[in-house]
Amino acid sequence: MTIRNQRFSLLKQPIYSTLNQHLIDYPTPRNLSYWWGFGSLAGICLVIQIVTGVFLAMHHTPHVDLAFNSVEHIMRDVEGGWLLRYMHANGASMFLIVVHLHIFHGLYHASYRSPREFVRCLGVVIFLLMIVTAFIGYVPPWGQMSFWGATVITSLASAIPVVGDTIVTWLWGGFSVDNATLNRFFSLHHLLPLILVGASLLHLAALHQYGSNNPLGVHAEMDKIASYPYFYVKDLVGRVASAIFSSIWIFLLLMFWGIPTIIYLLIRCPPRLILCRNGISYRSMPFFAVYLTKREV
Repeated sequence: MTIRNQRFSLLKQPIYSTLNQHLIDYPTPRNLSYWWGFGSLAGICLVIQIVTGVFLAMHHTPHVDLAFNSVEHIMRDVEGGWLLRYMHANGASMFLIVVHLHIFHGLYHASYRSPREFVRCLGVVIFLLMIVTAFIGYVPPWGQMSFWGATVITSLASAIPVVGDTIVTWLWGGFSVDNATLNRFFSLHHLLPLILVGASLLHLAALHQYGSNNPLGVHAEMDKIASYPYFYVKDLVGRVASAIFSSIWIFLLLMFWGIPTIIYLLIRCPPRLILCRNGISYRSMPFFAVYLTKREV
């Protein structure tokens, strides 16, 4: 068998035909606009987060006495470590922004209606996994926001009747946030993105099972074309714009989210130091508002 015949026989294997069906020849409504590119852009953000996270984990030490110093080591001594950390930290914010735009776009065009209810349910699961993963990601640097954020959020479980205190102790791995908590959160911060990848693939498979929505809400097979190369070019425009925005964010706007938040991330967390005022991350503000509302009630 010649090399040419071997190449074409490999392309006929089931895995290649499946990828071709979902990524190349997938029938897509021809009237989709650039706003339909947030889903694929969110997938790219997830890949970037996983790749940068793996490289950061190679230099991070999940121990209460060494975690903060290991972050300083990444920033000062590792070649390109500062860029990896800022890509990972600001990339998480970019990921959440893209996903929120994807959600609002789906709500506006009623993409959650029949027959895509399962696609919507998987999207809700993905969003909840993202919230938990983003929160846990604050803990490994072991700064002031890491310690007190973990203490306050995990203490919310104590409101559960009867078993609340037991759950909090189980989450902490002891009677306070300490080394066991840091190790658990560090491990979960690696595990949850892998679950997120699986849920995202199921989300994509379910979408391709029922077909994509379109601005007119009209479904006709004759109005569909292959996704490649037409919509790859449209998605490329969004990816280039996102890359430019992310580059400006990473290289020029490091203090964009406010000096108090940055300061609390850069202060090491000694066990006996208690700050009177802690910063609330913009990511957590909606949920913190709900928490305050419940307290008032």
